[in-house]
Amino acid sequence: MSDDILQRLTETIASRKGAAAESSYVAKLFSKGDDAILKKVIEEAGEVLLAAKDGDKSHLVYEVADLWFHCMVLLQHKDLSANDVLQELARREGVSGIAEKASRK
Repeated sequence: MSDDILQRLTETIASRKGAAAESSYVAKLFSKGDDAILKKVIEEAGEVLLAAKDGDKSHLVYEVADLWFHCMVLLQHKDLSANDVLQELARREGVSGIAEKASRK
């Protein structure tokens, strides 16, 4: 189920990439470029932190969904997708976090 949702959302976001800015929220973000998209990711990350501190689980889920969505917009803007992130997570599966971090040096 989650892969289907991610795939459909990826396709929808990709379809907005070349669209007129007035046609959708995502098209408008794409038209504004890096700064606008990055600002939204930072804003949503802050809202996730505040929701986590509040202790309201449904609010936290709502805000994480917003963050994931805007991260997916950022990925698409950089010609990447959620699948690229999933592949990276698969690569890391079963690898110690300490070992994985050390391998980046």
